[in-house]
Amino acid sequence: MATSKVQHDDKILIVGAGCFGISTAYHLLKRGFTNVTVIDRSDVLPAPDAAGTDMNKIVRTSYSDDFYSRLAHDAIAAWKKVEEWGDCYQESGVLVLGSGGTSYATQSYLNDVALGSRINLLENAESIHAVFPSDVRTGAFENYHGYLNFDGGWARAADGVSRMTAAVVALGGKVVSGKPAVGLLKQGQKVTGVRCSSGEEINADLVVIAAGSWTASSFTELNIGRECLATGQDFLCIFGQSVATIQLTEEEAANYRHCPVVLDFASGFYAFPPTDKNVFKMAIDHAGYTNYLPDDTTPEKSTSTPRTILSHGSEDGLRIPRKMVKLLRHSLSLVYPDLAKKPFACTRLCWYTDSPDGDWIIGPHPSFEGLVLATAGSGHAYKFLPVLGQLVADSVEGKLAPEIARKFALGRQYAESSYSRRSGHMDLEDLSVQELCEPKDLEAESS
Repeated sequence: MATSKVQHDDKILIVGAGCFGISTAYHLLKRGFTNVTVIDRSDVLPAPDAAGTDMNKIVRTSYSDDFYSRLAHDAIAAWKKVEEWGDCYQESGVLVLGSGGTSYATQSYLNDVALGSRINLLENAESIHAVFPSDVRTGAFENYHGYLNFDGGWARAADGVSRMTAAVVALGGKVVSGKPAVGLLKQGQKVTGVRCSSGEEINADLVVIAAGSWTASSFTELNIGRECLATGQDFLCIFGQSVATIQLTEEEAANYRHCPVVLDFASGFYAFPPTDKNVFKMAIDHAGYTNYLPDDTTPEKSTSTPRTILSHGSEDGLRIPRKMVKLLRHSLSLVYPDLAKKPFACTRLCWYTDSPDGDWIIGPHPSFEGLVLATAGSGHAYKFLPVLGQLVADSVEGKLAPEIARKFALGRQYAESSYSRRSGHMDLEDLSVQELCEPKDLEAESS
């Protein structure tokens, strides 16, 4: 349903202070909107269990879809503005690998070339080895090829969100923590605000839902779960991706600190250089995990709901499936065999909101006036933090180019997948508590 013309003094309520929400608030305020409030379910901001506030995130232009390549190019130009972002962005370079060759990696390379990115083509194992410091032992990389994109790296994720939140407040916006939204207020088909779990009602002229992986479970009246079941295809798939870290010594970290981000589009494995606290992080874009729970009001329905540090505590809420620990260790051994023998310090399921085609959902809800969605980050939104809100602000103002509006529209005809993160199909599994890792699973690998 088309949203009525929004005035600059209208009350705009944004649900979610993560990547989508806080960037949207920033860009609306920069355009002259004067009454912008962001609420978030977490008592602490940035929310410690939000996907976009992990310790670090890859910043890359390497996409098979040239829209994202170009937008990432713009985002990197913004990240480099030190007066706004400090040292959030670290240009370590991104090593893009494709064992055996993947169409995604090939098209990404062509898009990066078209952007004029600084690139070294790596056609064999020897050239890949040369990318790493000489004192770092790496895997064989047999049958691998790829390229090093110098115009990319990683960002300090929580720091970036904190900086943009401070900018929102400085521009006159309000950011309020500890207000979980659990439903919409409506007059007929017009959304007039949200209802919080405390019973508090917050009225607004326009509501923007940017609740990430809590979208479906917080706003069950949108019927996202039912539509998923009716079509037999995931409409908004809430799933967890396995992440693990290794605590290095200062000396160990110094050896790996000058390595690029490693991103293997064939296997889905990726790894970062150590942080300033000597923490090495890796993850694998593999089969995701859903966590279906009955809705409170209609127990016969089931919605995938995040299982995190806030809902299940600092120990139980961070565990990943045991088999993913093994897969992470194996994948790590193919890149950094010495690190693969070390104990894992911490694990985490990073909960994403995936759309069927990997494209975001940005735009007005087709059935409710006064409601805009900005969600379905599909595991690749954070790098766009400085510019992402421009798209949502364009949608709010009715300025989004028609072809972009169609690309991100709710209820669009979904292709099988645009594979915004990498090529290949990912089969989802429901999370089994009995299969979650125990401390012994994280111990150092015996020789």
